[in-house]
Amino acid sequence: MPLLDVRNLTTYYMTRRGPVRAVEDVSFAVEKAQAMGLAGESGCGKTTIALSLLRILPPEGKIVRGQILFEGKDIVKMSEKELREHIRWKGIALIFQGAMNALNPVYKIKEQIVEAIKIHEPNVTKREAEERAKKLFELVGLDPSRVDNYPHEFSGGMKQRACIAMALACNPKLLIADEPGTALDVVVQAQILKLLRELKEKLSISLIVISHDLSLITETCDTIAIMYAGKIVEFADIVEMFKKPLHPYAQALIESFPSISSKKYKFVSIPGAPPNLLNPPSGCRFHERCKYAMDICKKKEPEFKEVSKGHFVACHLVGG
Repeated sequence: MPLLDVRNLTTYYMTRRGPVRAVEDVSFAVEKAQAMGLAGESGCGKTTIALSLLRILPPEGKIVRGQILFEGKDIVKMSEKELREHIRWKGIALIFQGAMNALNPVYKIKEQIVEAIKIHEPNVTKREAEERAKKLFELVGLDPSRVDNYPHEFSGGMKQRACIAMALACNPKLLIADEPGTALDVVVQAQILKLLRELKEKLSISLIVISHDLSLITETCDTIAIMYAGKIVEFADIVEMFKKPLHPYAQALIESFPSISSKKYKFVSIPGAPPNLLNPPSGCRFHERCKYAMDICKKKEPEFKEVSKGHFVACHLVGG
């Protein structure tokens, strides 16, 4: 049994103009101690999936159908009490996008970590929680004495490490990092990615890394899911994906990133723009921008199927 098994997850945002189909029929699995990457353009539904996994969507967000099985139990059917006691922070923890704004500026970082521990583990004393906060700082490479600092006294990389420490406060089994490299320079990004890899090995936790930057995902993950317009169009082992991408969108996404080892070539952009998810196109959602589009692509939605072991794709060009 995988640690996390998402089946046909569909999440809409209800607006006055109608439902925005942010995520539709998304399925994937994350094994224990495995790292999975979730890649795609901005607005394709990556963060919506993360919020759905913890059931912390904004008021207009709604899980319309599907299952989110965590250790065999369906998160979609859980009560708020069950989510608070067993899932949020203890089972699944989320490092929110943009560490610069994730911490409360008027409270010391220690107070924010202690509060999270006390809410989810009421039997822990304040002194024990403070000691745990110091150990967490040490774990993520920060001086334990800095827990008494305010967020404005930290650099961007230090804030990101503090957010990771906070996410680990209740020993989660799955850690979701949403755009962990946002607003950080490449040197600090590399340090954060190295830290995530080390934590995964040291703590034997599972990891989901959400990013539009494929280089971040290749540095950290074992498998990768490529998203386009609210759907996963391809899923494979990270090496397999880069050696043999099958979906035209995955191919274009990979070709848009430079390589220091390959020959020089001209970058080719994808024409057009992602569709409006208030009224997505019929058939394959990528057909309007795809240079290989056929008549069937405009009419019939391709099936998300396994073409080789562990390699799934939704494209009429593949497998006949």
